[in-house]
Amino acid sequence: MSTPPFIRLAHPDKLFIGGVWVDPVKGGRIDVISAHSEAVIASVAEATEQDMDAAVAAARAAFDHGPWPRLSPAERAQWLQKLHAALEIRVPELVRAWIDQIGALAHVAPFVIGGGMQTLQFTIDQAGTYPFVEKRLPFDGRGQALIVREPVGVTVAIVPWNNPFGIMISKLASALLAGCTVIMKPAPETPIEAYIIAEAAAAIGLPAGVVNLVPGHREASDHLVRNPGVDKVSLTGSTIAGKRVASVCGERLARCTLELGGKSAAIVLDDYDLEAAAKVLTDTIIMSAGQVCATLSRVIVSQQRHDALVEAIRAEMAKVRVGSPFEPDTQLGPLALERQRDRVLDYVAIGKAEGAQLIFGGGRPAHLATGYYVEPTLFAGVRSSMRIAQEEIFGPVLVVIPVADEADAIRAANDSDFGLFGAVFTNDSEAAYRVARAVRTGTMTQNHFRFDPSLPFGGFKQSGIGREGGAEAIGSYTEIKSILLDAALDA
Repeated sequence: MSTPPFIRLAHPDKLFIGGVWVDPVKGGRIDVISAHSEAVIASVAEATEQDMDAAVAAARAAFDHGPWPRLSPAERAQWLQKLHAALEIRVPELVRAWIDQIGALAHVAPFVIGGGMQTLQFTIDQAGTYPFVEKRLPFDGRGQALIVREPVGVTVAIVPWNNPFGIMISKLASALLAGCTVIMKPAPETPIEAYIIAEAAAAIGLPAGVVNLVPGHREASDHLVRNPGVDKVSLTGSTIAGKRVASVCGERLARCTLELGGKSAAIVLDDYDLEAAAKVLTDTIIMSAGQVCATLSRVIVSQQRHDALVEAIRAEMAKVRVGSPFEPDTQLGPLALERQRDRVLDYVAIGKAEGAQLIFGGGRPAHLATGYYVEPTLFAGVRSSMRIAQEEIFGPVLVVIPVADEADAIRAANDSDFGLFGAVFTNDSEAAYRVARAVRTGTMTQNHFRFDPSLPFGGFKQSGIGREGGAEAIGSYTEIKSILLDAALDA
């Protein structure tokens, strides 16, 4: 089975290692399934342990002996600008790949892929401002001190299936600008975007081994992470996967950045309009069918306003159009995978068994015979101790938790193993700041679900280690070296 006619992969049956398209050692293939039609839409090469070792060797040689880490940041930025141009031509294919693989909405996908391109450009623009070399006056006042940020080395970028281009290009851009060499390990469910990136790297003549591509399953990925030639692993994925990577990296003190799960809280204060909040909360939970790590999946509101907010959200969910991702009026498409649909439906059953009130949805849409669809779902009267309030469902399921007051709302928001994202709904920016400082989470927004690629992104607690986004992302791919000189350098 080839990729859809609109997507033109030159070597889907091969891996990209050391600047060359090569056959997988064991000749395996990975089938890619459409979330909408449930049909096989592509088949790509499967990397196993020997292929992973070959990719590490190629990246190691490129870092230890090749030109890439020895180029100036400005020179590396020029290469990244060429990569940007090569990918710009293929944006329509990247858009179609995301739609075909996970059922992303056709009228939304261009903006999300465009966001990935903007992140790449933002990183390129950091070449002239990021402090790769910082001069200081030594404590004793003699000579000159330099703080040098050097590339950490061979980096593995492990990316999930929900936003395969945006997350991969963000990791790749920061690592490459820092001077690292990279091994791309996309999710086996969504490998097409990484193939397009690898083809773009080949098209511009990027030095051999600087970028490598090895799609593979869990066992091969574990082998890759264990390889002593890998200096750093950057993973975006589940908390379970993050714990596994962290334990493996910890055994040999390899560096790692982990952007993991979330159960983000939206605190609705008493001054905020409930209909406006309901609209934002509904739009957010159906975004990418709820398959966003940072999505606002817990709503916390005062007891006296609980029923009114629940009714406002129910009314908004009743308006949601569920259907084919290719229809221009569709607001909620399918979940990406059959197992993910089943997981979400299992959580609906868990919520009912726990005694939460199922207000809306909770099943498969009757009018859709194929595809991994789940209705927008609303639970009310939820207690923080319930599993549906504690565990990441990763689907269009919203839970509403009643509390006594603002202090109780903050307590409920912090009553979680996660701390990735959050929001506070209030017209008072002073109150928003007060609540934001009190909630232990990596990002807080006021009245909206907002991302800014110029800001660091990551989590507290079991939502991860380290930050991506902003200049901080570049720093995560560097090691800091202090140099003390007897005399100041001329330049």
